[in-house]
Amino acid sequence: MMNKPWSESCDQNREPILEVIRPLLSESGSILEIGSGTGQHAVFFAKHLPHLQWHASDQSDYHAGISMWIEEAGLPNVHGPYQLDVMQESWPRLDLDAVFSANSAHIMDETMVEAMFVGVGAILPFGGVFALYGPFNYAGSYTSESNARFDEWLKSRDPNSGIKSFEWLNVLAGDAGMKLCDDVAMPANNRILVWVKGAE
Repeated sequence: MMNKPWSESCDQNREPILEVIRPLLSESGSILEIGSGTGQHAVFFAKHLPHLQWHASDQSDYHAGISMWIEEAGLPNVHGPYQLDVMQESWPRLDLDAVFSANSAHIMDETMVEAMFVGVGAILPFGGVFALYGPFNYAGSYTSESNARFDEWLKSRDPNSGIKSFEWLNVLAGDAGMKLCDDVAMPANNRILVWVKGAE
């Protein structure tokens, strides 16, 4: 029998992330999480944000683990997991106000990240929010020695992965019709970048 997957980093970062997204999503009703991974974030955020319908998604390899977390939690406002590879042509057809993704961009190659922003821009309504959590580079530099080591480790596993440039991500967001509204410093040299669709 499969053991329920668990990520230490999810337990470590969930409270700081919740502090940022709670006010950010106070007016939202439905959210898609891209790359739900173990499923820990989905059930934690759904429990603490009961006004939100939380839609977990990931590639099919992760669905069994996500389902175990969702079934054990038994929450009425967490759904999925939905099949979503950012490269797939058709994304889940959901009525959304927001999109959230944590620790995803640095494990993707650039083509995948580009596809993610195009997809998010396409499914968000005017005023919809996209919140992206993770480590990012600024002005061509790492923000810490630990991020530099992390990037080296990522590239040793997959040369096409690695920490992405904030400036590049912001251009992708602009091309997808989104404007940066916040850039929040988080523990462990991470950030939450927040874009809004069609913002002035």
